[in-house]
Parts: sequence; structure tokens; C-alpha cells
Amino acid sequence: MLAMALIATDAVCGTLRQQENDSAQHVRLNETVVTAQSILGSKFRAAHRTGSAYYLSPDEIKKLGYTDINRMLKAVPGVNTYEEDGFGLRPNISLRGTKAERSERISLMEDGILAAPAPYSAPAAYYFPNAARMFAVEVLKGSSQVQYGPFTTGGAINMVSTPVPNRFTGRIEASLGSYGTFKSHLHVGNTAKHVGYLIEYLRYQSDGFNKYAFGNAKGFERNDLIAKLLLKTDKTEGLHHSLELKFGYADEQSDETYVGLSENDFRVNPYLRYAGSQMDEMTTRHKQYVATYQITSAGGIKLTSSAYYNHFYRNWYKLNDIRAGFGSKQKRTLEQVLADPETNHLYFDILTGKSDYDGEGLIVRANQRTYRSRGVQTKMDYHLNSGDCWWDLELGLRFHKDEEDRFQWDDGYSMQSGKMQMFLPGIHGTQANRITSASAFAGYGLAKLKYKKLSVSAGVRYEDIDLLKKDYTKADIQRTGKVREETPNHARVLIPSLGINYQIMRELSAFVGVHKGFAPPSAELYQEAEKSLNTETGIRLFTGNLRIELIGFYNYYSNMLGSDLAAAGGQGTLDQFNVGQARVKGAEFLFQYQPLPQWWHVKLPLQLSYTYTNTEMRNAFESSSWGIVAVGDAIPYIYKHSLNAQLGIEYKGFEANLGINHKGDMRTAPGQGVIANSEKVPAHTIWDASAKMKINKHFRVMLNAVNLTNARYLVSRHPAGLRAGHPLGISLGVSATF
Repeated sequence: MLAMALIATDAVCGTLRQQENDSAQHVRLNETVVTAQSILGSKFRAAHRTGSAYYLSPDEIKKLGYTDINRMLKAVPGVNTYEEDGFGLRPNISLRGTKAERSERISLMEDGILAAPAPYSAPAAYYFPNAARMFAVEVLKGSSQVQYGPFTTGGAINMVSTPVPNRFTGRIEASLGSYGTFKSHLHVGNTAKHVGYLIEYLRYQSDGFNKYAFGNAKGFERNDLIAKLLLKTDKTEGLHHSLELKFGYADEQSDETYVGLSENDFRVNPYLRYAGSQMDEMTTRHKQYVATYQITSAGGIKLTSSAYYNHFYRNWYKLNDIRAGFGSKQKRTLEQVLADPETNHLYFDILTGKSDYDGEGLIVRANQRTYRSRGVQTKMDYHLNSGDCWWDLELGLRFHKDEEDRFQWDDGYSMQSGKMQMFLPGIHGTQANRITSASAFAGYGLAKLKYKKLSVSAGVRYEDIDLLKKDYTKADIQRTGKVREETPNHARVLIPSLGINYQIMRELSAFVGVHKGFAPPSAELYQEAEKSLNTETGIRLFTGNLRIELIGFYNYYSNMLGSDLAAAGGQGTLDQFNVGQARVKGAEFLFQYQPLPQWWHVKLPLQLSYTYTNTEMRNAFESSSWGIVAVGDAIPYIYKHSLNAQLGIEYKGFEANLGINHKGDMRTAPGQGVIANSEKVPAHTIWDASAKMKINKHFRVMLNAVNLTNARYLVSRHPAGLRAGHPLGISLGVSATF
């Protein structure tokens, strides 16, 4: 995947070009088409690819006023998410049944640039771009996304940041809501002939809905700053040049924890925080630098090149173990204590603050890590119209390096009258002292042909990856190199893809796709990469204000990889392990309809989406994260059924929307048959709503609500204990444009 620019997959030839333009006219009139930093750029282009894709437009994002990426993506078929914190700070996203934990099996991008802190060497990192500042979100699945690696099994997500405007534009938005939730978002920009700029700032904070027995938790505070400078020529003929420089800074201070609740406490008060988690805190800082140069010729050639650098620091200081005596046998993990608080009542009473402990009773780990990624990428697009045929050729190259630097330690705390007191500070570097790095070269070629009613897209991707883990161990915390364990690994792969679309009639088309799935291995000696064969087939119907899409998919893994994540109940080493053979099959359904004629001046937009995902592991194994797994067991944390409906009404300056999301029962551990209560997230239905009133052409008032019925529902049993979803939350906001 090199350099992500717009791919002309909706190119047409002959008389079909006019027909497709006519069918898309109502879409284009209401959409801003982004061409510089996006992959799709519009709903029309997403709907006319040879594979499955979804464009979450700016208007769609604003409809329900979401700041949570989990809620933004719930209407996208084929997407499976589960929450941890209720605000979408650290989402777990799966595309077509890939592992959801920490979104580690998707190619995450911002403006076409890899956004994960270390996508090759440590993909399971707790980082996701702040969705509240995004202009659009693009989701690609199946053969439609094979050029956007390194993860090609499920799909790719591209977060499109606010573009530099072509005229002087500014917007200020502020909202205040339940639990002290506050958001302020402003941006201003302009382009004057050869120079353009954009300045954007987002502040997002909340006190949170969880409370200790002795008072409120501290919640979170997040800041985002984006600055862009655009230099360009204004030629309409010949060569056109543009250079965009982008700088981004983000930080977070949040009272977040791995500690959930016991079954009994969740039933009584799902929003309780235990006293043993009062020192838990996440601190992050993120910087990004991107330079993108683009040259376009009148002959149909476009060359886009980018250089990028990302730096991400995080220290999640959080409770890891509990001790109720001397010796290693007197120590229990959080998972052990909360899974069986009766047997482990001595440890549980220390955790909850019921019992004092004058000693190293609460062991808090400083999970301090620094991530760096940098690279250069370039892509060439060439478009040729030859009679009744339209050709599109795309070639891309990328050289990328990233690393994860772990330098962690444990501090011991006592418990005194419900308050934690430092008992024994730890020695820095004694719990993890290693650097894992990766160097990767990627290239791809993609050719597309449209002839009359037939569109064919064929491509191949190449990945060559070197991985190295340097473990200095606790014997060399100064990293002199005198003590060091080095573990290398290497992966090389060719990833072909083929997509075919046939227009049966003007309103109806069918498509089929096949591609190879791939995910890099970790720096473990002789560990193989994840490999799969993935197929999809679907139909699309467009007529008037009606759109229907039905897709079936089947992914067969010859070698699936799992990860030892503390978030999934493991030891937290992040080392991957071989799951072996597995299969995922499912269906995606999308229905969009606006029944009222245009002359009524009233719109009633309706959208219905449904995803069915069936997973099955085809061999037995045992791991620290998943335990004992038998043939036929389902992959955990994947909802089998997910249904979403949105109904709106629009009249002149008023707009109201209602969203309904239903998720069926979900397993939290591998298994089959009836789900045990201790391994289940029960089915739940959540209602959200929003209303907007346009005061004049510059001012709007907005009212948003999440979880209208104030349902108390479980979203996860990991990392440790039960976690609740967001309760009823209401916010009132205003926006001004100029």
C-alpha cells in the first residue's frame, strides 16, 4: 500500500459513464469529495468499487453527534466492536471476524498514512486517533483493500482529518453534558491562490460515570492540535504541484484502569470503582509529522509521495497483582481474584479496601512504553480512456521502520482505611526492558479495467519484513549491551487479489472478490505469519432513493495468530502464538431509503444494517490468553449478530435522528454450544438520539443523548472483571461557522 490517494474505481466508459453520473447526481450534490488524503472520498465511489467499502461522510458523522468511534462505526456492516471505557478512548475493532482486541488486525490509517504507533513490531498498542476531530471515516473490506497493508485479512480503516479549505472558513463548536463531559472543537483555514493553511484544536474531557465508594474518579482529559500548510500551483493545464505539511500533537491524562467488577458487585452497582484502582492512570503524548507532495499532469498521471514520522509515549500505571502474604505463592492476578472472589476473599478485601494490609499488598505496574514509526511512500496513478474502455493503473512503494521500547517496573502499595500508600518503590526496568523493532518494504500493483458492463480489478502486494527483539533483561537496566537476548524473525509474502463487478442492469450490479489475507508475525524465532484465503460475493441495488447491498464472505485461515494480551486475560507479553486453522463466514446487509418525494420538503431517511459473523477454530491448542481450546470453538469477543437502525426527520432548519443498536450474546472465551453465564456478554439494545436546530446560516443548537433508556448493560469481562457501558448521557451544544 503505498501512498493513499483517491482510486478512480468509479471510472466509466462509453455511454455507461453518463448513466452512472445520472444515478449518482443526488449523492454528489450533497457531498464534499475529498481527493488528496482519502481513499474513497464519497459514498458514490465507495458503492461502485469491485469490493466492499463504506464511506462515513461528514454529514453522517454529525447526525448523532458522536465522539466515540464505536458508535460511529456501528452502522457499518461487517464491523464488530466491543467497548472498555464507555467513551471510545481505546476501541477494540474487528473487521469480518478478525481478532478484535486492541484493533490489532486492521490496517489503521490517518490521511492514508499508517497511524498505529508500531504497526509491524507491536500492532496491539493502546492507541487510536481521536475520532471527535475527524472529517470522514473510510472502511474497506475484502478484495477492495488489499493495497492497504500490512493487515489484509479483514480490512482497513482510514481516518480522514479536516482538509485545508479552499476559501476562508472557520467553525467553533462547544458542548456540555452529563458527568462533566465537555467538548470544544475549533478550526480555521483558508487558501489564497498558492498558499493554504488549517489550524485545528480539540479539547475533550469528562469526569466519567464510575465512582469510588469514597468519591468520584478523576475521569479523563484529552487535547488535540493539528496544523497544516499547503503550497500549490494554480495551473489548469500542464503540471500541477502541491506540497502539504502536517503537524499533529495529542495528549491524554485519564483515570483509567484494568480493574473491573465481580459478578455480585456488577449486579448491585455496575458503575463502582474499587479502592485498589485509585492510583491507576494513563498518560500519553503523541506527535506526528507528515509531508505530502503531489504532482498531476494533464496526461492522466498523478504521483503522490509522503514522508512521515510518528512518536507515541504512554505510561499506563495500573494495578497488576494483589498480595496477601509472603512469598510468590501468596500473589494473585486481578483475573484470578475477580473470577472467584469468594475463594480469594483475602485478596478481594484488600482490593476493595474492606481490609487493611500493611505491606506490599497492591502491586502497581508502570507500563511505560515509547513507540516510533517513520517511513516514505509513493504512489503513481495513471488513467487512460481508450474508446469504450477505461484503464486505471496504480503502482505503490513504501519503506517503513517502527519500534516499541518497553521499560517497566512495579511499585508496591499498602491499603490503609481505603487509601493506598506507597510501601516499596520499584527499580525502573526490572519488569520489562526490551526493544522490538521492524523494517518493512512493501510494494503493490493494481490494474483496473472497465468495459461496458464489466469491471475487473486485479492486483498483487509484496511485503518483506525483518523483525528483531532485543531483551536487555533486568540484569542490564542501564542497557550497556553486556547482557542481551536477541530474537530475530523474517517474513516475505506475495498477496494477490481479484475483484469483478458486473452491471446486470442500470440499477443492479453483482460482484465477487478473492484475495489472500496476511498479518505479520512477532519477533519470535521461526514463528510464521498469519495467512488466509478470503472470498466475498454480493449484489447492489440503486434505484431512486433506495439502496440495498447484500454481501456474503468466507475467510479460511491456514494459520491464525493469537496474542498474549493482558487485556484478553493473558500475561501481557504481547507475544503471538499459533492458533492454526480457523474459518470465519458471515453476511452483511445494508438498506437505505428516503420514502418522501422531494417536493414535500421533508425527509425521512431510514438506514438498516445487519452483520452475521460465525467463527470456528479447526484445531485444538492451549494458551495463556485463551486457555484450552477445542476443535469447533468460536473465537471470543466477536458478536454473531449485530443490528443497527437509524431513523431521521429533516425539515428546513430542523433535524432529529434516532439510532437503535442491538447486539446478540457474545462469548468472552473460546467455546461452543450454550454460552456459560460466566463467559457471556448478554444481548443488549441501546437507543441514541439527537436533534439540531439551525438558528441562522451561522449558528446551530444541538441536543444529543446516548443510551436513552438508561440501560445497565455489560460490554466486556476483560481485561479483568465486568465492565459497564455508558449510562444515560445528555449534552447540549452550539456551533458557529464563519
